[in-house]
Amino acid sequence: MKKIRVLVAKPGLDGHDRGALVIAQALRDYGMEVIYTGLRQTPEQIVAAAIQEDVDCIGLSCLSGAHNELFPAVVERLKEKGADDIIVVGGGVIPADDIPFLESKGIKKIFTPGTPTLETAKFIERAVYERDGYVPSEPFQMKQVAHIGIAVRSIEESLTFYQKILGLSLVHTETVESQNVKVAFLDGGNLYLELLEPLNEKSAVFKFIEKRGEGLHHVALGVTDIEARIRRLKEEGIQMIDESARPGAEGAQVAFLHPKSAHGVLYELCEKEG
Repeated sequence: MKKIRVLVAKPGLDGHDRGALVIAQALRDYGMEVIYTGLRQTPEQIVAAAIQEDVDCIGLSCLSGAHNELFPAVVERLKEKGADDIIVVGGGVIPADDIPFLESKGIKKIFTPGTPTLETAKFIERAVYERDGYVPSEPFQMKQVAHIGIAVRSIEESLTFYQKILGLSLVHTETVESQNVKVAFLDGGNLYLELLEPLNEKSAVFKFIEKRGEGLHHVALGVTDIEARIRRLKEEGIQMIDESARPGAEGAQVAFLHPKSAHGVLYELCEKEG
């Protein structure tokens, strides 16, 4: 994918640029190349810099109240220079009543105070890709909750509870050497329960039990095309434990999301053939 280039500019006599600098840094952190023009730029200067720097997008910031004159002026100068393929977005202290007017003049989006910087970065990214005809990965979709993983010290000892007390049927057991666990699947009706017993101290499940005790370990989500799902999640800023799929139980390909990106829950993507 191309490296998106953004020009962040402060048109007019506005002498405050803290917000513009915050946005510029946020876009850099997202992976974009950012050029900042500095304070008190004319529309002509902004457009000249945008063309010289070959940017994909201009981000205008205005706190002076002159946005209804300055923002459209930038769009008009781009048209005059034959550079109206450059996307223009804006932000600052802009009344809601002015937004429809600005959008009608060619401003792609107005970001009001309090808009998360990540939302701004993602909007610019989508707008540039749409302009260039790039088709991003499909939105993440899961087929179903495949199973609930439960960490136990001993499957043999735990089965007494699950079979005799809860009345669940044992479906399958196997050893997954790559993850240093023994697993047992129980039929829970519309999903399976997966008991996970660590084989040794190297197992992540062993470390989990030592830290938290036995209990709910993870939620497995059934997916198709797991590598595409991983790419999509990474595009959305989700931290992955597994950068690519690896073998799991029952011949499945699996990958785990980091709990820090999933509100404290360990989620597993699980793709099975058929």
